[in-house]
Amino acid sequence: MLRNKTIVLGVSGGIAAYKAAALCSKLVQAGAEVRVIMTESATRFIAPLTFQTLSRHDVIVDTFDEKDASVVSHIDLADRADLIVIVPATANIIGKMAHGLADDMLSTTLLAATAPVIVAPAMNVHMYAHPAVMANMQTLADRGVLFVEPGTGQLACGYVGKGRLEEPEQIVEAIRRFFSEQGQLSGKKVLVTAGGTVERIDPVRFLTNDSSGKMGYAIAETARDMGAEVTLIAGKATAPVPRGVKVVSIESAHDMMKAVLERLADADVVIKAAAVADYRPAEQARQKIKKKSEEMTLTLVKNPDILQTIGSMKTTQFVVGFAAETERIDEYAMDKLQRKNCDLLVANDVTQEGAGFGTDTNVVRIYDKNGLVQALPVMTKQGVARELLNLVAERIGRGEGAN
Repeated sequence: MLRNKTIVLGVSGGIAAYKAAALCSKLVQAGAEVRVIMTESATRFIAPLTFQTLSRHDVIVDTFDEKDASVVSHIDLADRADLIVIVPATANIIGKMAHGLADDMLSTTLLAATAPVIVAPAMNVHMYAHPAVMANMQTLADRGVLFVEPGTGQLACGYVGKGRLEEPEQIVEAIRRFFSEQGQLSGKKVLVTAGGTVERIDPVRFLTNDSSGKMGYAIAETARDMGAEVTLIAGKATAPVPRGVKVVSIESAHDMMKAVLERLADADVVIKAAAVADYRPAEQARQKIKKKSEEMTLTLVKNPDILQTIGSMKTTQFVVGFAAETERIDEYAMDKLQRKNCDLLVANDVTQEGAGFGTDTNVVRIYDKNGLVQALPVMTKQGVARELLNLVAERIGRGEGAN
């Protein structure tokens, strides 16, 4: 899996830098070509000679120490990398990455890189939990950076808590898993719906919901990274628009239905993560409705059920539905899956801490026709997307999805 892969290993200045040497050794033994960049602070904890010996390549520390006049080192390394791994990742390098700072060889290379990045944080428990650090990590996660979360245990500072660098064996496994996921959806066309719909009352007022679009956007980005050709049908959302996917912007449930049905026959996978309004105003005023009395009655009519329509029309498509519930999750999820002819259904309790609209995390349960398949703990929406799409890819590989 790692043979002939070029991995740039960035080592920043923390006591856990010694574990990066073990990681370097294991990656080389697995067949990877490892190029090491160290920060100046990292050299205070472990000598560059260690990594030079293990990797059999020069270790770069100084931005201006250009050993090969035919290339610019940080651009050359950024271009040739199949993956960049930061171990250990201090609060400082995480902050630089989040804010686009480039004041040493490692941060400059990261800014020039287009390769995927895996970050393994290591720091004091209070530093890890600091709002600034958490915000920086979320910024990176939103950009598609992957994290190997630190473990909980005795830290070098004497505290016991979360912040200990994950063991090299586990980081190698995360790297193997990353490469194994690449290309799992190559050649597949994935259609994703995301965000909330807007149902107009008049030109300045509308009905909608709290959906941020983050879950659907994370699915679209992850499917793209797994090699799929992705079309994202996006309603109202606050999340940044994913790069590298085709985005179709819509407003109402009717708009979304039309956009989905126009593309359904061409899709291999349909993932309906959008929060579609169940009802719309029976009439939409052409002009702003003026205030006239103490009360106003608004008549609502039912919107078309997009997921049920997809389920009734699908031929070979693998269909995944979502259900946001507040009670009796298992019962309602299985009922929805069966009524709407889904292959998988992802349900969550939006009242649960860490789940629901607008959050950066989610807690979901995934079902198929036989019942619960997987219950995921609190994790980032990107993490949920990876788990879900790995399951989809595995089942498509077995020929599931056809009527």
